[in-house]
Amino acid sequence: MLASETKTAPASAQQAVSDDKIGAGSQTLMRGLDVIEAVGSGNATLADLCEQLSLSKSTAHRLASALVARGFLSAGLRGGAYRLGPKMLQFGEIARTQNGLVQVARPHIERLAEQTSDTIHLGVLNGDEALYVDKVPGQRRINISSQVGERQPLTTTGLGKALMLDHDPTFWRERWQAEQGGNSGAVRLENWLVRMATYATEGRAYDLEENEDRIRCVAAPIRGVHGEIVAALSVSSAAQYMDDQRMELLSDDVKAAAAAISDELGYHPKK
Repeated sequence: MLASETKTAPASAQQAVSDDKIGAGSQTLMRGLDVIEAVGSGNATLADLCEQLSLSKSTAHRLASALVARGFLSAGLRGGAYRLGPKMLQFGEIARTQNGLVQVARPHIERLAEQTSDTIHLGVLNGDEALYVDKVPGQRRINISSQVGERQPLTTTGLGKALMLDHDPTFWRERWQAEQGGNSGAVRLENWLVRMATYATEGRAYDLEENEDRIRCVAAPIRGVHGEIVAALSVSSAAQYMDDQRMELLSDDVKAAAAAISDELGYHPKK
């Protein structure tokens, strides 16, 4: 019997599409989503899933096991209740950030792109990487090979460094060792740490051709209502347009754009 045919099924099961309208693969997907929704409404044991979704024990176990394997659910000990898994927490945080952040930031990064003629990136911290959530291409005849949804290292990108400015030097050191420790061509750790300390003091960060050859950028953090860094933006261009003097001059514009976005997100620093 389909979930939609039982009177005791939850709303998610009542919305299930019948077998005669969708294929077997889609039916499996829909049932998997029903399982996630059932668990999301409260911790659910295998018996709960069978009863709520009108699934056989073998089917419920197969779906739940697949979702656990992919990180969408976490399994309880000794047959205990399932819980939403780390993947759901990750996606939820990304969705929360993107849905508010991108809409608020878009006019500001478009204005900055027009003002500078350079490429603007907007990114968030995603695990141990920087995740690009928006991009406005520049007007110069250069190619910045980045895409929305792309992940980049923290220690070599200006945007990644800006996302780390509130972290302590121990974290900086750990990330550098994880990302650059085996790279003999990278900036020496002690020099990099000195740069990071300066960036934290100045409230902005640079990429001095560390992540991509002949590409430089200036980045600044964006803060949420409680003052925490929730994102960062960067201005990227070819090194020929980004000498040291211009990077210094751009710093104020980049920080001003980041501050304007922070203000709309509810951050009002004490004066």
